[in-house]
Amino acid sequence: MTISLPVPAEANELLNDDPLALIIGMTLDQQIPLEKAFTSPWVLAQRLGHAPTATELAEFDPEALNAIFAEPPALHRFPKAMAARVQDVCRALVDRYDGVPANLWAGVDDGAELLKRVASLPGFGKQKSQIFVALLGKQYAVRPAGWREAAGHYGEEGSFRSVADIVDEASLGKVRAFKKEMKAAAKAG
Repeated sequence: MTISLPVPAEANELLNDDPLALIIGMTLDQQIPLEKAFTSPWVLAQRLGHAPTATELAEFDPEALNAIFAEPPALHRFPKAMAARVQDVCRALVDRYDGVPANLWAGVDDGAELLKRVASLPGFGKQKSQIFVALLGKQYAVRPAGWREAAGHYGEEGSFRSVADIVDEASLGKVRAFKKEMKAAAKAG
C-alpha cells in the first residue's frame, strides 16, 4: 500500500500501514477538507496513545469516543455524528470481516463485489464507494477484475477527480480544480 497525500509524513505512514486508518479517513471525508479527513486517523491514534483496532472502536464507550473526536481541534466538523459513524463502520467490520479491515477487500472475485462490500458500510453511498474502490485500485494495488468499471469515472486512468488521484501537491491542485468546475457547472445548470 502506498499513498502520499499532502499531510504530515506520519499520517501517510499510518494510512499506508493500517487499513483501518484508511477506512476511517474515507469515512470522515465529507464536508471537510480531505487533508483534515485523512489526517484525523493519525490524530485519533495520538489521542489514544496507539492505533486503534476495529474491535476497540466498535466496543468503545460512545460518549468517551465523542469526547475524543470533539477535543480541540475536533477530528471533524461534526465530531459527535462522525464519532458515531466511525463506530458504526467499525462494528460492521467486526460483524462482517472478523474485525480485520483488510478483509473488506481480501479475496473479492471482481470489482462489482468489491463495490458491493464497500457500499455496505454505514455512510458509504455510491459516490464514496466508487471513490474508495478507485483509491484501493490506484494507490493500494487492490485490483480485482473490473475494478475500474466498478469505480466509474473515478477509476479512469489519468483522471483527477478524487482522493484516489492525489499523490502530491500538483495532483491535489488538479483535483481541487475539477471539483470547482463541477460545483460551477451544477450551480449554472
